[in-house]
Amino acid sequence: MWTVQDAKNRFSAVVDAALAGTPQEVTRRGRPAVVVLSTEEYRRLLAGAVETRESFAEHLLAFPGGDIERAEAAPRDVQF
Repeated sequence: MWTVQDAKNRFSAVVDAALAGTPQEVTRRGRPAVVVLSTEEYRRLLAGAVETRESFAEHLLAFPGGDIERAEAAPRDVQF
């Protein structure tokens, strides 16, 4: 794990380690901030996410509630 300052000072080492197959975590003020990884690994992760992603319509149709009961209220009379 690298601090932002260390990662800036040794960016080539961060990139080399990521290219060697080890994602490099960078922290800011002691908290995890970013991960540097190879383009190959990024594309692999992205392709996996796209393959398993369902469409928005499929997401809505998978709603576990089944049919939604609606109130049987009659509209009020309105005079214009």
